[in-house]
Amino acid sequence: MAADLANGRTYGQAIPDQMERILNYFDAHLELISDVRELYGARVALEKEYAGKLQLLARKASEKKAKMESRFIIGDEPSKSWDSSTLRRSTLNNAFEEIMGSMANSAKDHVNLADKLSSEVVEVLRTVGKKNEEAKQKEVQFFQKLLSERDRVYGERLKSKQQYDEECAEVESFRQKQAGDDWHADRVARQAEQQRNEMLNSKNIYLISTAIANRAKAKFYQEDLPSLENELQTLQGRLVNRLTKVLLQAHTLERAHLDSLTTYIVGVEGQLDQVNAVEDQDIFIEYNLRTFTAPGDWTFDACSIHYDTDKMSVEPEPKIFIQNKLRRCRAKLQELSPLMDSKRIELDQLLSQVLSTDQSVGDVDELTDRYLETGHQLVFYATSESVLNTEMDTIMGAIGDDEGASRPHLFKSSSFSIPTQCAYCMFLESSIWGFNKQGKTCTLCGLSVHSKCELKVAANCEQSEERQSMVVRKSTNKTGLPASGPPIVPSASSFIQPAATEDLSQEGALGARVLFDFKPTSEFELAVYDGMRVRVLEADDGSGWVKVADDDGNSGLVPASYVDILNSGAVDEEEGRQGVSCQVRAIYPYDAQSTDELSLREGETLELSAGPKGGKNYGNGWWEGFNAQGKKGIFPSNYVRQNQAVMCA
Repeated sequence: MAADLANGRTYGQAIPDQMERILNYFDAHLELISDVRELYGARVALEKEYAGKLQLLARKASEKKAKMESRFIIGDEPSKSWDSSTLRRSTLNNAFEEIMGSMANSAKDHVNLADKLSSEVVEVLRTVGKKNEEAKQKEVQFFQKLLSERDRVYGERLKSKQQYDEECAEVESFRQKQAGDDWHADRVARQAEQQRNEMLNSKNIYLISTAIANRAKAKFYQEDLPSLENELQTLQGRLVNRLTKVLLQAHTLERAHLDSLTTYIVGVEGQLDQVNAVEDQDIFIEYNLRTFTAPGDWTFDACSIHYDTDKMSVEPEPKIFIQNKLRRCRAKLQELSPLMDSKRIELDQLLSQVLSTDQSVGDVDELTDRYLETGHQLVFYATSESVLNTEMDTIMGAIGDDEGASRPHLFKSSSFSIPTQCAYCMFLESSIWGFNKQGKTCTLCGLSVHSKCELKVAANCEQSEERQSMVVRKSTNKTGLPASGPPIVPSASSFIQPAATEDLSQEGALGARVLFDFKPTSEFELAVYDGMRVRVLEADDGSGWVKVADDDGNSGLVPASYVDILNSGAVDEEEGRQGVSCQVRAIYPYDAQSTDELSLREGETLELSAGPKGGKNYGNGWWEGFNAQGKKGIFPSNYVRQNQAVMCA
């Protein structure tokens, strides 16, 4: 809606970072509309009474306006002194003054005029005020989201700084151990080198997050905030124009019914025709000019206990990490670009419709809402694009054209029922083990790593090139549905968050409980009801939808907020307890090594679970059961002894 501001100064350029005062200025105009509506509503009742009461009403309205007219002319807190001549410069104020004079002389009205004023003025003003209040609230919510997004980026920078400091401390700790331990010097040296790589990775992340924070800050103060202020300026200008048209209509009615008041009405029309929102906004700008200085950029802050520079580390291991991040950023940008192009086209079309539609109560309000919502989405998409481009620029500034090997692994989240070594960490970290998706496996070469090690593995998959011609990538959107499916648009933040959880297999699917009834509106959705148990096949990737399956084998999409994801093994836990007829006693203490295991205390009594895969049937030297607190898990079978007092099946 920038065309509305073409003939005057804009809030975003002239008075940046003054959202509170602009909102107060907007509220003053909304209050003015409310006052005008109350004024005409009261007049409808008084039109049938003695003419003297109408004169009294006009006087009261004039006094009320006098108390708040400075608010809708120069705002709540003007930056320089003003007097009555300043108020007379306002075209809107002058028009309203003329209305007061006309009403003071309108002592002879009748019921027909009162009825028309009620339907064509009072109700229209109520609708205009409500619509503009809703539009203002949406802008306020959008402003809060912008602040939250900016503060989130700032917070990520602080978190990465803290992580970097902790890793530096660990490096120094390993260095001291290395100096005092001759028996395990080689092992300590490997551990120290590994920790140093971790520290360098943390440093790179800190530098990237600093660059992102700087870019986010610049975008917030140079693009997002000025744009939002200009949107409020446009809404306020249109509000004034709408108010002007309604008032003109009211006085057109008066002219048709009260020929004797033609002289006064013509004077009012003349003043209303001179109402110029741009000129009035210039007055507000003139009396609210303040010095503004944008915050300075952040710089790299080296750890106090470790000597370092502000250069990104391009040693072999850290370089692999940032090369993989660069590759991931490019992939996400390829997904984001068509979405942004689509939103830009949609925004241009809506702008054309808004500007060509008659600005009366009706479709223009819906079009304006759609225009603002589309603009907000585009802003967040642009933020994601800025973040990705900043990451790429920062990384490419460090590594140049050296993008590493071009045979990336195709990792997918996996569950490991037996201890598995991470191909990257080897013996320096714990094994990958458990049913809670602790690692990832390359679907091409079978390489298994911790989730945190995914980006640390070099792109040298042995099967990548030979299978590249055989693999046909499906054209899917972020929800995992075919491109021809229903249009579920991903959120902007999903492009800059960590990679979404991959599809879950039927065998290892998590359980969930439905919280609300949901009726499908397309063939891709699934009907569910409150309390129903389902299996999660595809987790929420930021789109707000999850794919689930019911007990009958039907599957489809449901809103993510409609289901409660249960912990592994929690589905049908009560059913698993039915028929439990075997108790065992712990003969040795045992500390759980993962979340699906139970810790044992010597002498503790446990109940074995039932079912073909429960209790003693769990396999591989492990049994499944419940402790005294009702928690379900597995434990080594040779750490317990069967309770002879209870017969086991």
